[in-house]
Formats: sequence, C-alpha cells, structure tokens
Amino acid sequence: MTSETTPTTSSAPRPGGVGRLAGRTVSRIGYGAMQLERLHDDRPAAIALLRHAFDLGVDHVDTAHFYGDGFVNGLIREALRPGDDVLVVTKVGAASDHAGPFPMRVAQRPEELRAGIEAELTTLGMEQVPVVNLRRMDAGMTIPFPDEQKVDLDDQLAELIALRDAGKIGAIGLSSVSPDVTRRALPAGIVCVQNPYSLVAREDEDLLELCTEEQIAWVPYFPLGGAIPGMAKVTDEPAVIAAAERLGCTPAQVGLAWLLHHSPRTLLIPGTATAAHLEANLAAGAITLDAQTLAALDAIR
Repeated sequence: MTSETTPTTSSAPRPGGVGRLAGRTVSRIGYGAMQLERLHDDRPAAIALLRHAFDLGVDHVDTAHFYGDGFVNGLIREALRPGDDVLVVTKVGAASDHAGPFPMRVAQRPEELRAGIEAELTTLGMEQVPVVNLRRMDAGMTIPFPDEQKVDLDDQLAELIALRDAGKIGAIGLSSVSPDVTRRALPAGIVCVQNPYSLVAREDEDLLELCTEEQIAWVPYFPLGGAIPGMAKVTDEPAVIAAAERLGCTPAQVGLAWLLHHSPRTLLIPGTATAAHLEANLAAGAITLDAQTLAALDAIR
C-alpha cells in the first residue's frame, strides 16, 4: 500500500492513497455505513451523503444487513449509480433483534450464516457480495450469547467457502477475532481482518503484524476509541491535542492519520451521518506526520 493519489473512476483523488482489498485497488479511507441508521427519517439526505462520498473518491463501503434490519443496505443499493466502482464489504454472524436487550443477536450457526448472505444479496440487490466478513465473538465488542452459538470456526468457514464456490460471495474476511483464529482461517484465503484498534487501544499489535506478513488488509473499527462507556478516547490524549494544534487540524484527524502512518496494510472505514464530518475524515488522508510527532504519538499507551 502506498500514499499515491491515483484518481478513482469519479476522477477524484484517492483519500489516503491506495491500498489493496480482495485483489482490488481501493482508497485507503473508505466509509463505514452503520451511522446511516441515524438518517432513517431522511432517506434523501442519506442517499446524498453516500453519493457525496463516492464523488470524493470513496470506493470501499462497509455495511451489514443488521444495520437497521436492511435499511442501510437498501440505501447503498439506491445510492450506487452506473459507473460507481465501489467495493461493498458486508458481514454475517449477527442479526437484527428489535425485541431483545441489544439491537442485534448473535447468529453464528452455519445455516444462519447462509441465511445472512441471502439477506445481504436481497437488500443490496446484488448477485454476489464482493467481500463478506465472518463476525466472530472472540475479541472486541461482544454481547452475551447462548452455548448453542459457540460454533467451531471450521464449520463456519466450510459454509462460507461453499457460498464462495457457488458465486454468492467473492471473498472472505474476519471480524472480532484473535490471532489464533486468524491463523486457523488462513487456508480459506482471508482478505481482511476487522478488529477494534486505535492509537489508545493497541492490544492487537500481534494480529496487525500477522496481517502484514500475510498481506491481509487491516480494517480497524472504533478507530478513535470511545465507542462504549469506559473506553479511552484518542481525542482526549494531550499528545494528540498538541499535534492537532501544531498541524492545524482536529484531534480526530490526527488519530486517523496515525493509523494510516502506523501500517501500510491499514484501510479505514470511519462512519458519519454528516457531509462536513465525512469531508474531515477523508481530509485526514492528506495529513503528514513528521518523525517527532509520530514519536510522541507512538509513546501513548
């Protein structure tokens, strides 16, 4: 992965430069679509935001059917125009649960993974989902789940490989996994790993190194921390605030820029429901962190 600014099909520079995902060249800063649920009552605004992202060079969108029970996928389906060369990445392993204590429930069994793929295909309006991440419960943010949902990785991968062989999915990724699970999954041809990771939450440094060795895209979620109560926030760190003041940008942009500088395998999918925040996220890809600033940020633990 490089810091090149090769234009996308929209003729816009690639935010953050170029990276590789599932055999394709993509912008290193993409878009995480989960927050589009906030625009449930303003569908035109949600469609406009997605198209604005595409026009600004975003060509990697992360979604899931359980984001709004198909609502977000439907927005992506409507927003995509002829000529938009956007890689859509989705995930299975959970399902919407409106009546439960959490907005989603765990759905790890092979038959549930297959049903999840069928739902993705329907709501996205696709014959094949380009990349599907298996959302496990090994690491990161998890919710309580019964023993029947403790499914062996090999059984899950066998189902996803069968779906790939059938042409329903293009490639397989992983989410919320440990290094051991990732190593076990490597023979399946894993193209990306999504785990919580940020400047202030680097417990998965070993997993990042494994992805680097295996040339697997590293796609951190919660890239600025602070997503749940008690989680440290990148933007609260004095060294981050000082760097932002010195560089003339926001602390959030510093946190995103650090992730891009820290590893060339990193692809970002920050989410937002506003155009201004979208533009600020993409602008983080143009921020250069000098050696002194990087040293100060690297020292945060």
